[in-house]
Amino acid sequence: MSKGPRVAIRVAVAMLSLASMLLETPAHAAPRKVHVVGLGATKRVPYSKAGDPGGAGSNEDALKIRPLLVDAVLKEWTTGDSHDVTDRSFVVRRAMRINDTLPGDKQSHWVWQRGPWLMVDRVTGRVTPLKLPDYDPGVSQVSWFRDYGAYCGVTTSGKGLYAVVAQLAARKPVLSKKLAAFDEQNRPDPACDGAEWQREPLRITFHPTGKDAVSFDIVPGSAVLVEDSGDDAETPVAAQETPAK
Repeated sequence: MSKGPRVAIRVAVAMLSLASMLLETPAHAAPRKVHVVGLGATKRVPYSKAGDPGGAGSNEDALKIRPLLVDAVLKEWTTGDSHDVTDRSFVVRRAMRINDTLPGDKQSHWVWQRGPWLMVDRVTGRVTPLKLPDYDPGVSQVSWFRDYGAYCGVTTSGKGLYAVVAQLAARKPVLSKKLAAFDEQNRPDPACDGAEWQREPLRITFHPTGKDAVSFDIVPGSAVLVEDSGDDAETPVAAQETPAK
């Protein structure tokens, strides 16, 4: 076979290969859909300690809620302030409307309750409930800093009040130290005031009601956030107790 036909055959084979590659282009090569994620306007709904014995204040008669919208579709109702973890993700607390109707009631009765914290990804539109260790909705007031959440937690036995620092996506809490014994029937309200963060050195101070404040130094570390899903979380870093000032 002469050189000319061989070149023509090679060109034809290359063109067929290119056409095959174009036909087999994976779907993920297409432009990523841009999601619009945001919180809507605030409104007030009836709320009482009888409706939410775990999370209501003693003098609270209304709850401010906002819709969480993804592409103009209502995904969840939320309450309280949101916290930006990164330029892509934020956390916010869910508000739930619970059916409080008894079997013998002639009319339906619904109540609002504070729910768990949510992680929201602005890029994918994904909404993920957070499982914070020893979190109690009636006791735990979460104070956020970076990807850390600090709060007073209650053990599953219900007998211990703990200082807890959770880092998003870490398997175990960065900090878990007992503050006091806990008695649900005779506990103060609130059991703890909000925890306070300090940046340098990284320090958290807890304020259990009726007891001295206690501070802990946190050794900065990293964990894999939800937005980087697919990788395992790293082992959480250690924490050291320091005298409160």
